[in-house]
Amino acid sequence: MIELGNYNTLRIERSTSVGLFLEDDEGNEVLLPNKYVPESYEINDDIRIFCYLDHEERPVATTLTPKIKRNDFGFLKVAEVNNYGAFLDWGLEKQLLVPFKEQRLTMQEGQYYLVYCYLDEISFRLLASNKLDKFLSNQNITVRIHEEVDLWVSRKTDLGWEVIINKKHKGLIFFDTIFKPIAVGDTVKGYIKNIRPDNKIDVSLQPIGQLVLEPTAQKIYDELVSSNGFLGFNDKSDPEEIRQIFQMSKKTFKKGIGTLYRERKIKITEKGIELI
Repeated sequence: MIELGNYNTLRIERSTSVGLFLEDDEGNEVLLPNKYVPESYEINDDIRIFCYLDHEERPVATTLTPKIKRNDFGFLKVAEVNNYGAFLDWGLEKQLLVPFKEQRLTMQEGQYYLVYCYLDEISFRLLASNKLDKFLSNQNITVRIHEEVDLWVSRKTDLGWEVIINKKHKGLIFFDTIFKPIAVGDTVKGYIKNIRPDNKIDVSLQPIGQLVLEPTAQKIYDELVSSNGFLGFNDKSDPEEIRQIFQMSKKTFKKGIGTLYRERKIKITEKGIELI
């Protein structure tokens, strides 16, 4: 079966004046237009293509690489807005439609939005949605506390940044645990901090508990090496200056230099910390 909105590996069945006709194991065909035909090929060769609908809503193949695929998230720019909705640039000839009913807020031309691509079961068209919650579920949690996860930053709230966890669940990073700039559309690594009784998930951008000591110590050590073995910071330094320079809290910084001190990597003076 040829899957719309995804990559397919198909057999080159025949060559025509308009392009190559490709076939799957069930005998279904799709056209690869001439502009995407490779310079060299043989009949019966396999070729990997992306399949979507052309301007006349017919399945068509392309060797271009889309910026999003079916059942996945992407951070895309609005190329045009008209009476049907917002049209996104997803790297293909025909743009991807976000109907007005699938927009959390009215989309503006030239702006970027985090969206989900899906196949509409009624129209059999590939569409995108900015209403991300309906494609996520915290009913059956598949992650564990302290586990490293992949995150999409999705929305800023009064408490912190909402994130998509492993493309499955919704979580929250509280503002007071964030020590570096993040924005909607960012993809970052994170760690499961807490799973509440109501299945809400708290996320951290830093490893949890004792796991934070080694990466933090290493980061401070690397800063020392690049600064010729001295940094004008110690456990009495201003918390905001520590946050700006090291992108961590003063508490985490103190744990890090404590680790380095115990391992005899540094000495702590009134002026700062020095490599031994």
